[in-house]
Amino acid sequence: MKKIQCHIIDTYEDFLTFWTNSKSKDVDEQVSLWQVGYMKKYPELLTKQIKNYEEMNIDWQDVAKKTMRLLPQRLKLMQTARDNILQVCKPIYTEATERLGLDFNVTFTVYVGIGCGAGWATTYDNQPAVLLGLENIAEEKWHTKTKLQGLISHEIGHLAHMKWRNTWESFDKACDNPFFRLYTEGFATRCEQLILGKESWHMAPGKGWRSWCRQHKNWLAKEFLKRLEKQAPVNDFFGSWFSIQGRKQTGYFLGHGFIYELEKTYAWRDIALLDTDTVGRRCKKYLRSISVETDK
Repeated sequence: MKKIQCHIIDTYEDFLTFWTNSKSKDVDEQVSLWQVGYMKKYPELLTKQIKNYEEMNIDWQDVAKKTMRLLPQRLKLMQTARDNILQVCKPIYTEATERLGLDFNVTFTVYVGIGCGAGWATTYDNQPAVLLGLENIAEEKWHTKTKLQGLISHEIGHLAHMKWRNTWESFDKACDNPFFRLYTEGFATRCEQLILGKESWHMAPGKGWRSWCRQHKNWLAKEFLKRLEKQAPVNDFFGSWFSIQGRKQTGYFLGHGFIYELEKTYAWRDIALLDTDTVGRRCKKYLRSISVETDK
C-alpha cells in the first residue's frame, strides 16, 4: 500500500528577499516586484490569486496595494505564524489520517499573498492543497498554534469533502448556493473538531462569540432565511470582510449546527455525499425549526 504523506512548500524566505528589496519603494513598484519577482517563482499560486479577484470583478492590483501598505505592521505576526505552521502541519495531518480516514496526500503552501484568505482548500501542482496566506493569518491574529491547528484542520476538512465528493472543479461553484455553503462550512467546522478531538472554533473573533451565537441562533436562522426570501446576499454570515450585528463568521455556527443535526440520521460519509437538492431541503427545514424554538 502506498504511504500517504504531506508536503510543505515554504515560500517565506523568498518573500523576505522580495521585501528586503522593495520595502523602501513606492507601493506600485512593490506590487510589481511581488508579481514579477516573488510570485514569478510560483506561477500557479500567482494565477490562482489573480483569477480569484477576476471572478469577483475586483481589480487585484488595488487589493495588492492595500496589502502592501499593511505589511510592515504585520511582519512580526507573519513570522510567528510561519514558524508555528511548520511545527503543526504534519501532526495535524497525521491526526486527520487517523480520525477522518484521510486517504490522500496534501501539500501545504505557506506564502504572503494579496488577501485571498488565511486558509484556502484547493489544488496545487495537481495535488490536494491547503494554501496558508500569512498576510490574512496576521490580520485575523490566527498566528498562535491553537488557532493554526484549528484553521489547518478546517481546511483539511474541506479537502476531504471535495475528495470524497470528487468535485474539485465544481465545489466552489456549488457554494454559490447559500444552503450548500452553510453545509460545507459546517462540515469543515465539524471536521476541525473531529481532527483535534475537542471543541474548536478557530474563526471565533473573541471569547464571547459562541455564547452570543447560541443566544441568538433563533434570530440568525430567521435572518438567513429572510435574506434568501428577499434574494438578498448572505455574505455577512461568512468571511473576515463581513459581519452581522458586529459578529463575524456566524454562518460557521449555523452550519455546524446543521451538520450536528444530520449526524442524528446519517453516517458521516453519507453526510459528505448528500446531493445538493437534499442539502437544500434539509438545511431549510433545520433553519426553520431552530428559528421558532424560542417562539413557542
